[in-house]
Amino acid sequence: MNGMKVLYIPAVKKTFDVETARKQRSQTSEVLKSVSAHLFEPEDVLGSVNDVSEFINSLEAESIDYVIYQSLTFTDGEYIREVINRFSVPVMVWSIREPEIGGRLRLNSLTGGNSTSHVLRAANHPYDFVFGNSDESQVLNKLRVNLNVQSMIKNLQSMKIGVVGEHPPGFFFADTDEELLQKQFGVQIHSMQLERAFEQAKQTTASMQQQELDRAETQVIGLQRSEETTKKFSEFCAYMRQEIREENLSALAIRCLPEFFTEFGAAACSTLSQLTEDGVSSACETDIHGALSMHILNHLSLGASPYLGDMVHVNEASNSVVFWHCGAGAYSLANEKQGAQAGVHPNRKTGMTMEFGLKAGEVTIFRVSYLPMEGFRLLIMKGKALDTPQRFNGTSVEVELCTPVTETVQQLMEGGYEPHYGLVYADVTEDLVELGRKLNIPATVYVE
Repeated sequence: MNGMKVLYIPAVKKTFDVETARKQRSQTSEVLKSVSAHLFEPEDVLGSVNDVSEFINSLEAESIDYVIYQSLTFTDGEYIREVINRFSVPVMVWSIREPEIGGRLRLNSLTGGNSTSHVLRAANHPYDFVFGNSDESQVLNKLRVNLNVQSMIKNLQSMKIGVVGEHPPGFFFADTDEELLQKQFGVQIHSMQLERAFEQAKQTTASMQQQELDRAETQVIGLQRSEETTKKFSEFCAYMRQEIREENLSALAIRCLPEFFTEFGAAACSTLSQLTEDGVSSACETDIHGALSMHILNHLSLGASPYLGDMVHVNEASNSVVFWHCGAGAYSLANEKQGAQAGVHPNRKTGMTMEFGLKAGEVTIFRVSYLPMEGFRLLIMKGKALDTPQRFNGTSVEVELCTPVTETVQQLMEGGYEPHYGLVYADVTEDLVELGRKLNIPATVYVE
């Protein structure tokens, strides 16, 4: 259920069929209660501007996130003006169907919605429009998507990404324009020095480290507590957990190579895996936009663990590509036939990493992409993770795309997208398209 604070305004003119409007209000109320945990609504329809004013004045202490203005009959522009004079948040304008054709025009709801939309457009106030009754599937879906996306936008306004170290040499795609990132998304960066992080990790207490090992052991197969690299994992994970709490971090982008191997003596992969599993999306190679992409997927999917990987292989026969990375992946993503197993980095031969193929299922593939001369853009794809054997050492998944694989890969390369792709086990493509529209960010979509 969505945590947004939603204000419902059921507006009518008393010269129309108010009793039919009341029945529609009651049905709408039940639907809204099912999708919003914090719904503020009047006990009856609001039949005048004064009614609207008295109701919203009764909410003086409340902080509203979203307004649903249902023009149950025709209403003039004074009604919505009363609302937006008080609340600056986005509005959904909702018109319902006429109960019957022929004879008296009983509601004239569509004209009411038309009039309201004009007022909002003239005032340059953000709004959406939906037409239909509360029992129609497309109406319910639009409600769900809009509330989910508005919740995402609110979340981004207070988001802080912890960035540990600068990106590795040549990994230009991992960097960002901090000023533009905050302006476009509301996201802030909290920078940390990698060397200091290593030192601070060694200072974490035995109790903190024990908690991380106990946590990992609940899901990781073959975890060796006595291994030095496992101890290093518990140190760094404990330190990052502390930083997450103290700095209120929502996601992480961590420089993993080469210093984790050459200076710290362990792989970063397991720390990324554990924190992502626990809801703090964590990207390797200091990929800031990768971490943001993962966080958006996690939020829009209502908590599903995201994955971040390179696209490393094309299989034309199955219209699929393989996404892979060295050994990072949330534990719950492992194919149940194999489970999340402890391993070593495939190139550096250092632990602790994750070793598994990902599970099968419907997936959304997504990237917040950035080009210095063009700004931000969104890449949105849909596919099906196949139940195939693990393709490469580390963590990997083979995904059958919804679009022709040869053409799609060619277009991705011509478009100059970054080599890290976010993935989540849910279909949130509509939500992502709507997010791009609301943030005024162009989107490239491959869903059919």
